[in-house]
Amino acid sequence: MKRVCFHGAESTGKSVLAEKLAAELRLPWVPEYGREYAETFGTEFTLPDLLAIAEGHEARVRQLEGQGASLALLDTDPLMTAAWAEMLFGTVPPQLLAYPKADLYLLFEADVPWIEDGTRFFGSTAERARFAAVAEDMLVRTGVPYKRIGGTWAEREAQVRQVLAEIQVPMR
Repeated sequence: MKRVCFHGAESTGKSVLAEKLAAELRLPWVPEYGREYAETFGTEFTLPDLLAIAEGHEARVRQLEGQGASLALLDTDPLMTAAWAEMLFGTVPPQLLAYPKADLYLLFEADVPWIEDGTRFFGSTAERARFAAVAEDMLVRTGVPYKRIGGTWAEREAQVRQVLAEIQVPMR
């Protein structure tokens, strides 16, 4: 199964766009497990929490693979959890970098307005810039292919649609 992962700092449109395009294009997708975890257990994260988030997310991806999907959209993955570990604790447990990687990462720039939703941490301009840099560093560090997604909400959507068209996802 090909994996296309939406990656980047908070409040950059990843979740909204992943869900929208998955529905419109009838593609399987894996929602951000970290959000579900935070809404269930709270946001006072520890490193073991982040390891649980990564494992929970990857378990859902494996479940999709077992259903025979040829392509799936991932709303983040363990590399994004690694960025969270760096931001919150200043360290990245090696197991977060050891999970299977997506075939392509779409790196969402932090160039749109911040929207607070009750589970977000890094809303200041400086924090967002640092989180965006850390997120990109995880991609560079692991040598995975990625494309930048930025601009207005509409421009982001158009860019992602173009990328999906390039990898042969039929547009409906």
